[in-house]
Amino acid sequence: MNTKELITQIISLPVDDRVMIADTILKTLNPPNSEIDKKWIETAKRRASELYSGKIKAIPGDEVFNKVWNKLST
Repeated sequence: MNTKELITQIISLPVDDRVMIADTILKTLNPPNSEIDKKWIETAKRRASELYSGKIKAIPGDEVFNKVWNKLST
């Protein structure tokens, strides 16, 4: 079986199976790093705490993306 045939078979699978295959392949390209993962978890918890406590305010996604697009357009 060549790569093209394999891809054809994969895309005919149910979504859950395709997600599992994609995730498995991506992990081989960028293996998990437990130290980095721990730091991201700590950061996410801290940011969630700041948001829930009112220390910081959320910015709507469309506002953020509009600012990005405006900066990239100039």
